[in-house]
Amino acid sequence: MLFAHEVKFMMGAVEIAGLPPADLPEVAFAGRSNVGKSTLINAVTGRLHLARASNSPGRTREVNFFVADEKLRLVDLPGYGFARASRGDVKKFQNLGRDYLRGRPNLKRAYLLIDARHGLKDVDTEALDAFDTAAVSYQIVLTKADKLKPADVEEMVARTLTAVAKRPAAYPRVLATSAEKGTGIPELRAEIVAACALAE
Repeated sequence: MLFAHEVKFMMGAVEIAGLPPADLPEVAFAGRSNVGKSTLINAVTGRLHLARASNSPGRTREVNFFVADEKLRLVDLPGYGFARASRGDVKKFQNLGRDYLRGRPNLKRAYLLIDARHGLKDVDTEALDAFDTAAVSYQIVLTKADKLKPADVEEMVARTLTAVAKRPAAYPRVLATSAEKGTGIPELRAEIVAACALAE
């Protein structure tokens, strides 16, 4: 029900000093640049064009904040692994994401999005390490699960769980989602509400 209320874009921050006050619980979405972060945020909030999805991976160059019912913020972190930008610019906005993770006391959980067709890649290891170092509770969310057969999705969930089992900050449940079909979206909403201790 939380997401049935008003959800709006709040602001984009290009440096840590520009972040909003840490006065609401936040959940953050991270992942490779072409994993479908914006599409998933739109699906979770039930809005078509809240977060700007792009055919050009790596378009998110800032930390974008969306506020739901004035009770919760969803945070879209810059993607990693591919971006049509100079190396210096890429490093700058990826460091911004890391700084956000390290210094945000109201961050209740981060969701690391992984393409269900490809699973965890070497490039994701750096993100996992960043979460563990920052001691931020994070959960793996598989995207584009509709592109696989159900048995293959189950196998990917199990393989991913095994891969993160020994990581100290990893939440011990992997969610398989499809923004296109709506699969797993109610479960993800429920996880967000529970992580932020928000009563429905």
